[in-house]
Amino acid sequence: MRMPNMHWAFLFVVLLAHSCNGFYLPGSYMHTYSTGDKIFAKVNSLTSIETELPFSYYSLPYCKPDEGIKKSAENLGELLMGDQIDNSPYRFRMNVNESVYLCTTPPLSEHEVKLLKQRTRDLYQVNMILDNLPVMRYATQNGIKIQWTGFPVGYTPQNSNEDYIINHLKFTVLVHEYEGRGVEIIGTGEEGMGVISEGDKKAASGYEIVGFEVVPCSVKYDSETMIKLHKYDNITSPSCPLELEKSQVIRQQERVSFTYEVEFVKSDVRWPSRWDAYLKMEGARVHWFSILNSLMVIFFLAGIVFVIFLRTVRRDLTRYEELDKEAQAQMNEELSGWKLVVGDVFREPEHSKLLCVMIGDGVQITGMAAVTIVFAAFGFMSPASRGMLLTGMIILYLFLGIIAGYVAVRLWRTVKGTTEGWRSVSWSVACFFPGIVFVILTVLNFILWGSKSTGAIPISLYFILIALWFCISVPLTLLGGFFGTKAEPISYPVRTNQIPREIPERKYPSWLLVLGAGTLPFGTLFIELFFILSSIWLGRFYYVFGFLLIVLILLIVVCAEVSVVLTYMHLCVEDWRWWWKAFFASGSVALYVFLYSINYLVFDLQSLSGPVSAVLYLGYSLIMAVAIMLSTGTIGFGMSFYFVHYLFSSVKID
Repeated sequence: MRMPNMHWAFLFVVLLAHSCNGFYLPGSYMHTYSTGDKIFAKVNSLTSIETELPFSYYSLPYCKPDEGIKKSAENLGELLMGDQIDNSPYRFRMNVNESVYLCTTPPLSEHEVKLLKQRTRDLYQVNMILDNLPVMRYATQNGIKIQWTGFPVGYTPQNSNEDYIINHLKFTVLVHEYEGRGVEIIGTGEEGMGVISEGDKKAASGYEIVGFEVVPCSVKYDSETMIKLHKYDNITSPSCPLELEKSQVIRQQERVSFTYEVEFVKSDVRWPSRWDAYLKMEGARVHWFSILNSLMVIFFLAGIVFVIFLRTVRRDLTRYEELDKEAQAQMNEELSGWKLVVGDVFREPEHSKLLCVMIGDGVQITGMAAVTIVFAAFGFMSPASRGMLLTGMIILYLFLGIIAGYVAVRLWRTVKGTTEGWRSVSWSVACFFPGIVFVILTVLNFILWGSKSTGAIPISLYFILIALWFCISVPLTLLGGFFGTKAEPISYPVRTNQIPREIPERKYPSWLLVLGAGTLPFGTLFIELFFILSSIWLGRFYYVFGFLLIVLILLIVVCAEVSVVLTYMHLCVEDWRWWWKAFFASGSVALYVFLYSINYLVFDLQSLSGPVSAVLYLGYSLIMAVAIMLSTGTIGFGMSFYFVHYLFSSVKID
């Protein structure tokens, strides 16, 4: 008896797991340290929720490492997000509690003072990383404990014109003693899946870092005494002063001494759970409320669709099919509503090429979003892998070009009845949405270059993105278009008349109904949209991808239902121009998303300062709105096309 392929595959995986020393998918191996091992912290770009312009850590007069500034390897997503991770002089020794001197700056120049004051008043945060964990600090506001990632460059006391720099850091490193007893670590929130074999038990023993916290202080030192010290000399641990006279003021010709202390604290938190503190899901009830709200909209629309199909359409078709040929001929003369447009319903729409292109791009964006959210929901794209989400989205978008080309060209062939012009359609699909994004990003990039922000895309990365676009996306889209020419076009169930039927006048313009239809999909989306915008612009981690996956499924259902209902309403009033209306019935949700983004800017991002920050915000929001329009419009159009095709394939009218 032959063993099934699935059994062979399972046996192969088991043997591979036993033969290997250990593996992790995806991500890097868990680090374990012995007592006294040196660990160096890294620094990311300085960020602010007031300006949204990231700047390099070393743009300010901080202490530099002896070996010089070295950039960490960054992926495509990190570079596009403006991350710039560098090495730093902050050195820790595992399980060694110490208070250390770092360096003293030369007298601050006028330019340095101006820059420090500006960064302090713009609420810039220093983002430090140890063993891939961002530093966290806790603050109490109105009796509520709030956690933040990073610590401020400085602070400005109330009723004071002076600014004070943070120059002493009290670090707490939480460690968990790992003795190699836990042989398996599967489904870690950070690294995906891992197995440590028995052979690695001893090698893996040691301490693992499971937390990284900081208390920032401003301490005024005697610079003459401090400059006599050498880097990493031990000092007496200072207490954080409450009096401003004992804090380090930012002033010209002042010399700032930087120090830090570290305390290692044993923790019961295990390495797979160390990100839980960062990913605490806030507002779970709000997410569930959002989903229940969406379900109510779905059931309401489903009821309407049910009435259309079963009570109206089915009743008419059944009655029609029960008549003999003579009675059918007589009834054809008395037809009304959607049956009257049978000879025009599949007439080629205006700007048919643009419609095919937008549908192709919509399929590409929808596929990218769906696959990314599914992978993220199952834990394959964690915040531990910085930039992985954006990198994954770009790679998926590039390779889904083959499906976009196929769908667009097949629809083109269906509408036109010929393959002529398919290359032009394929090229347009490959360049339409990426071209819009490229133009907006170029404008925003000039603004970022002018501000000398690390958020600006380097010229080298521009060439890499263009190369990916024209060397992967364009050829795959053309290949998909070629396959589309070989596929059979979708055959229409009824013939189209040579002379188009006149459309009766309406009391109100049909585009009002189309725009109004977008409010229903927006109702399913807007609560989750608030959390997404907060994670992007307020520096919070977004990791409730399970909720986002449910919202995506509900959004797809609502878009399909809205578009079908609106298409049926237009056909009933003898309006056969349903193609574009079906697209924008669900696609108009993008307008409400963009308006909501403006509302969020005005009421929730009140701290955002300056026209540059507002232009950046609106630019990125516009890209998001265009992507949502193409995606939701494609979903609505696809369902409406299927509905119209099914409806008229059931009618036997000559």
